[in-house]
Amino acid sequence: MTDPLPQPVVPIEVLLVEDDPGDVLMTREAFDDHKVQNNLHVVGDGVEALSYLRGEGEYAGSPRPDLILLDLNLPLKDGRQVLAEVKSDDKLRRIPIVVLTTSEAEEDVLRSYDLHANAYITKPVDFDRFVDVVKHIDEFFVSVVRLPGH
Repeated sequence: MTDPLPQPVVPIEVLLVEDDPGDVLMTREAFDDHKVQNNLHVVGDGVEALSYLRGEGEYAGSPRPDLILLDLNLPLKDGRQVLAEVKSDDKLRRIPIVVLTTSEAEEDVLRSYDLHANAYITKPVDFDRFVDVVKHIDEFFVSVVRLPGH
């Protein structure tokens, strides 16, 4: 019996919610280095993230993300609040959220999972390791996981 033909990898829409320009740049580089043509959208605070997700204002018509990479420590509305609002919204709650943050605090890990985060990853400080982590997230959600609507 022959192996089935590999399925083409369909690019996904990824929303990065991150206020640190350096981390945004490293994430973009990790996506570029990995050669996967996912569409990375970036917002810099929690209020902007919720506007994007709800298609409000300047984000009217923006694509619905298939995956959210969420920092916890954000201005205006922190990542915990964003996570709680997204997971309590019937229209948004099925979007997988990976918390990608500098916090190693056990209380942040527990609270994130209590709020239904799909994964919690502490950002490595080393650039090469950070790029490797982002590549693994990307690979997992594009090649392994079946996302809603795909």
